Amino acid sequence: MPAIETEALAREFEGGIKAVDGVDLEVAEGEIYGFLGPNGAGKTTTVRMLTTLLRPTDGRARVAGYDVVEEAPQVRRSIGVALQEAALDPLMTGRELILLQAALHAVPRDRATALASSLLEWVGLTRAADRRVGTYSGGMRRRLDLASALVHSPRVLFLDEPTTGLDPVSRQAIWREVENLNREGTTIFLTTQYLEEADQLADRVGIISAGRLVAEGTPAALKAQVGRPHLEVSLADEDGQHAEEVLARFGKPLPARDGKLLVQLEHGASEVAPVVRALDEAGLAVESLDLVQPTLDDVFVAKTGQHLEGDEDTGEQEALPEAEPAE
Repeated sequence: MPAIETEALAREFEGGIKAVDGVDLEVAEGEIYGFLGPNGAGKTTTVRMLTTLLRPTDGRARVAGYDVVEEAPQVRRSIGVALQEAALDPLMTGRELILLQAALHAVPRDRATALASSLLEWVGLTRAADRRVGTYSGGMRRRLDLASALVHSPRVLFLDEPTTGLDPVSRQAIWREVENLNREGTTIFLTTQYLEEADQLADRVGIISAGRLVAEGTPAALKAQVGRPHLEVSLADEDGQHAEEVLARFGKPLPARDGKLLVQLEHGASEVAPVVRALDEAGLAVESLDLVQPTLDDVFVAKTGQHLEGDEDTGEQEALPEAEPAE
């Protein structure tokens, strides 16, 4: 039985806005599934439905073998959820928050004390366990939220952009903890806006755009679908339109990124020299030029027409009405 299964899952809001429009998913037990999409694509809405925080308006979903509407309490007992913005009381200590979570899940008090110490050690917060959460860094709060989500040993763990805004060291620490959890058998549903994160962690990736699943597969298989490398060109001057016209003679233009022009090359490295000559003949000075092999970003561009990384606000969640319970 799949850990997560949806069929034509949909959510429509007032005004006829379809945030999720007929999504079919199947996530196997023990899998890390990366769920990618730009802001407003439907990621957060999907997660809210799968975690019983929001009712579907159409379709069905089962998590850990339970229907998210008809068996919502059983779903909640089977899952852990670490959202992008952790709701942690800044006046409580890390240990107190873990013990509170344990009490909410009816963990016996004698076991809860040992469990709290174990989880805090596992996420590297033993030395900070008795400090108020208000003194924690962003990375420490994310790790504490992750520990809180594991109090009841969930079968399925939902991580909603767990490393957004973290420094590289904290991000790597979260990655290690996610990998360790998965090795112990936990199924993980990971939403992220970091392609490197999905490439590093996910067994399979799903890309959602405008409420629809537009691509799904292993990172390697998705990159193989794109197949062709692209050339990144940085010009010394600002005549981008002229340069785009020149580059378009050699392949499919891609959306610009970080001030660089991108063009997909059908024949790879053999076309680099002709491109340079053409730009030179057009009076365009090249500052830098890189041939880049297919990445998940190329897949994302091919499927959605835009880049995922580099959004103006990668931490922004979808603007949704207040969630309603699924009971």
